[in-house]
Order: sequence, then structure tokens, then C-alpha cells
Amino acid sequence: MSVKQLSISPSILASDFAHASDALKQISDSGCDYVHLDVMDGHFVPQITFGSKFIKDLKKESDLVFDTHLMIDKPEEKIESFIDAGADIITFHAEATNHIERCISMIKNSGVSAGIAINPGTSVSAIEAVLDEVDYVLVMTVNPGWGGQKFIPQTIKKIKELDLRRNDEGYNYIIEVDGGINKDNIKMLYDAGVSLAVMGTSFFREDDKESFVDEILEIIDESNYSNS
Repeated sequence: MSVKQLSISPSILASDFAHASDALKQISDSGCDYVHLDVMDGHFVPQITFGSKFIKDLKKESDLVFDTHLMIDKPEEKIESFIDAGADIITFHAEATNHIERCISMIKNSGVSAGIAINPGTSVSAIEAVLDEVDYVLVMTVNPGWGGQKFIPQTIKKIKELDLRRNDEGYNYIIEVDGGINKDNIKMLYDAGVSLAVMGTSFFREDDKESFVDEILEIIDESNYSNS
């Protein structure tokens, strides 16, 4: 059996927006391949962050994988603009639309990877019908809307359920987590089935970001060794 790997997707939400291009360079220099972009509309979540133009402008500055997380109502009305902006992955919330299938089709028909996100209070059964279609399932491990929140441990049950369903049904989605992820809980999440971890505050508060990433990956390497 092949050894599962972990990728880190630092969230630009935790950076200084006035120096966003510098944040992209810090992410790239740390060895990460992804950048997480939290789009908030002030309706689905209380805060407002940025839109497609911000992403389009940043895309000119970086070869990172743009992991775009739409925390917005009626994402089907805005998906096209984020495709045009250059998003590599577009993840929307199951709770935000009555047209889950349409959203997935819009994304994938444009050659972009499609993800679906669920809040801490939403069960896996809410997205069961589309698990064979999506490329990513994002489990929110905090209530969405703010950075720097504390990890909700009960969400680990959903991660394990998604991993079990993936194995039993032969699905290919990547399990992603977002919210309160740090060195203390990454091993538990990885062992449960996570292979893409969003890190905002825990990443950007570190002066030596490359060493931080190396330490996370060492934790995962040790987990792989102990489980082999």
C-alpha cells in the first residue's frame, strides 16, 4: 500500500493584505504548493474579505495552486467569475445553495477541480449523493467566518466517516480540513484521513515558515513510520 502524503495550504486570510504578494512568496519559499483563499460575502458568514479581482491579480504573481474557498450564498451566481480569475480549485458550501449538482458541473466543465465544504454542524449524509463527483471534500473544523479559532474536536468523526466511505466505495476525493489546524492536532487529523490541511494563523505567526512546514512534515513522516 502506498504511503499517503500531506500538503499544507496556508490561508492568505491570516496575512497582511497590504503585502499579499509578499505572502505568496513566503508560502512558496516555505515549500508549500497551495495557497488557500477564503472568499466571504458578509451573508453566508459575517465577515467580508475579497472577490475574484483580488484572486485574478494575485494569480499573476504566483504559480501556487489557488485553493479557492467560497463562503458565499448562492455560489452558482459567482462561480464563473472565479473560474475566469484563475482558481485551480473551487470549493463551495453545501449549506449555501440548493443547486449542489449544478455548481459541481459548472466547475468541472471548466476544467477546474471541484470541492464541497460542510460546516461543523452538517453531516456527511448531506453530501452523500455527490461524493463520487467531487475532487475535494472540505471539513470545516471551526465555524466559518473568522481566522484564529479553536479546533472543534468532534469534527474528527466526520473525517473518519469520509475516509471510510472513500475506501469502501472507491471514491477519489481528497479530504481537506480548515480551522484551528496546528502542530498539536495535525497527526490526529492525518491519521483520520486528511491529506490537505489549511493553516492560517499557525503558519503566518511563525517567523521561520520553512522550519514550521518541515516540522509538520516530520510529524507526518513519524506517523507513517509508526503505522507501517
